[in-house]
Amino acid sequence: MFRVAIGQIASAFLNREAATARVVAAINRAAEAGCQLVAFGEALIPAYPLWICRTDGARFDNAEQKALHALYLDQAVAPDRGHLDPISDAARRGRIAVVLGIAERAADRGGHSLFCSRVVIDGGGKTLSIHRKLMPTYEERLAWGIGDGAGLVTHAIGPFMLGALNCWENWLPLARAALYAAGEDLHVMLWPGSANLTRDITRFVAMESRSFVLSASAIVRESDLPADMPLRERIAQPGEMLCDGGSCIAGPDGRWMVEPVVGREELLVADLDPARVREERHNFDPAGHYARPDVLRLIVDRRRLRAADFLDDET
Repeated sequence: MFRVAIGQIASAFLNREAATARVVAAINRAAEAGCQLVAFGEALIPAYPLWICRTDGARFDNAEQKALHALYLDQAVAPDRGHLDPISDAARRGRIAVVLGIAERAADRGGHSLFCSRVVIDGGGKTLSIHRKLMPTYEERLAWGIGDGAGLVTHAIGPFMLGALNCWENWLPLARAALYAAGEDLHVMLWPGSANLTRDITRFVAMESRSFVLSASAIVRESDLPADMPLRERIAQPGEMLCDGGSCIAGPDGRWMVEPVVGREELLVADLDPARVREERHNFDPAGHYARPDVLRLIVDRRRLRAADFLDDET
């Protein structure tokens, strides 16, 4: 058995250090529970940009929106600056792999644009990959840039090949197909937090892929917003819950192992038997014996997109 967890927690909204500390505490709890993998929600550090749809975020050259974006950029995660080091240290101490959603401040794109990224860190504390969301959804495009295929990879974690995607890119058939072809049998979905998002697709992808599927979500309450956050009174009403969770786990037959958990912070734990994947692949394997590569094949560009390639004289 392979024990996994989902850390359905509330972020310390727009406070990178405090949010990181909350993630580290959840990693420690999962490790103490004997888990070998723990997953967290989309853009959990430092926050999902939920203010955009609540504050007329598409207004061009607006001083209030610029102030919010500047704060978001300041608190975003820059891996090249060591912002992931506390997460890596916790993973190494607990010998536990981590799948985490971040708003990434990308040095290779000039350092002043954000990407919705998912990070995979192994039980030795090594960052295995950072995947940038292929297409931010609707108003998210006002905060995040468009990603690339560099993170459409799988990693051997325990007895499984793990792949992970952010939110609605889980609905992209070809993105899923790329991971299936790379051997995926444990799929992690990262969500901002809503059972309306997770309830149907979690079981659907489990049945389609004949894989275990973890949907990891977050909690955001009005009380989690900083008191001095710009436009706070327009973003949330007193006592409002803006993101209510919905984290859940489905088996490779599509049946619930953990039904969506709504309205509370919780560490969801499940034991996965890799034999169940082999059993369900007996009659359907989407990239194996049920595929027809002579008729249908996928080409995936996994190069990282950069603003420039600098060709310097070595002398």
